[in-house]
Order: sequence, then C-alpha cells, then structure tokens
Amino acid sequence: MKPRISVITLGVDDMERSLTFYQKGLGLPTEGIVGKEFEHGAVAFFDLQPGLKLAIWSRTDLAHDTKLNMTAPSPTEFTLGHNVASKEEVDLVMDQAKKAGAIITVEPHDTFWGGYSGYFQDPDGHLWEVVWNPDWQFIE
Repeated sequence: MKPRISVITLGVDDMERSLTFYQKGLGLPTEGIVGKEFEHGAVAFFDLQPGLKLAIWSRTDLAHDTKLNMTAPSPTEFTLGHNVASKEEVDLVMDQAKKAGAIITVEPHDTFWGGYSGYFQDPDGHLWEVVWNPDWQFIE
C-alpha cells in the first residue's frame, strides 16, 4: 500500500459544536457543514496541509455508513499529533485550544526524549498532542 492518507474523519456527537470548536476556536479553514440534503450525509471538511483534510461526521451516520454498531467512545484509542516549530508554539496552541473549550489533559512539559508537548481533548473527547520535536524541521 502506498501511503496516501488524505482525510482523517472524527465521529462527533454534535456537528455544530464541533464545527465551532475547530473553525472558530482553532481557526481551521472550512466551508462549513455540507451534504445536509442527504440522509446521513452532513459533514464538514477542514483544510490542514496540502493533500490532507480533517472531517467531522456524526457518529451515528458513521456507524450507519460502516454498518458497525455504535460503541462508547474511548479517547485513548489514538491521538492526533500536531507538530509545531518551537516550545513557544506548543504553549500558544495549547492556550488557543483551552480558550476554544478544549480540556487540557496534560499541560505542556519537557518530555523524556528531549521534546516538549501537551495534550488536549476536543468537545467529543478526541485526544490531540501538540508537540515540538527538536529533531524535526518544518518549512513554512
């Protein structure tokens, strides 16, 4: 398989609340909720970096589409890693997330491997790590 991941979809309980969090709170660009005219079709896409989008879709619609039973969400199943260029940027993003209504689960701190990171949960409990890795270079 060639690595061609282009969309990361998060199941959410309240589309409007999640749209507000990601669009207004975190400042991610989006055209808003589209597909409302289709049963089980309402979704919002956010532009991340070239070739990658974040989508939010109702958990019930996601269960319907995949033909899986809904289960209780578990925030420790995976994390979304948001890598930034400095320790200061970790602090800025974590503060922005907190102001947007995120729950800070781990305050920014120096890591055992030489980096700097913190964790927050979005309104549906999805876990994000904001991290600076001194070995990774970013070109803006």
